[in-house]
Amino acid sequence: MERLIAAKLSRLRDYVGYLKALKGTPLRTFQEDFKERGALERYLHLAIEAVIDIGNEIISVRQLRRPDQFRDIPEILAESGIIPESLAAEVTKMIGFRNLLVHDYAAIDLTLEYRFLETRLQDFEEYMKYIADWLRALPDENK
Repeated sequence: MERLIAAKLSRLRDYVGYLKALKGTPLRTFQEDFKERGALERYLHLAIEAVIDIGNEIISVRQLRRPDQFRDIPEILAESGIIPESLAAEVTKMIGFRNLLVHDYAAIDLTLEYRFLETRLQDFEEYMKYIADWLRALPDENK
């Protein structure tokens, strides 16, 4: 269990690293360069999917309440004391943003993606910290 979650956490770190490399790029660059915009959208999507996958894996392994939809995952993690409620609220918004990326991609406003890049990467960092702390705290027989 620990290895699978740790591997997903490692992938999330990679995706966040790629996003950090894009941070600070002028909005105009994303507007004019389809490769840059594509990278932004893809790594945002992959990072959020990793957050969902990690949460789902923890829920499954710990036999927690099953989510009816992806937006329930952060709440379940908070109920179990794995992440704080304040972070759960931000992750829920993140998952809503993922739904825009996946389902309304043709209509999504680039400025929303850009603002997310410039202001919300710390949510990923905080999530990764809590998941890593939770993994470290597991008793050896549960790892």
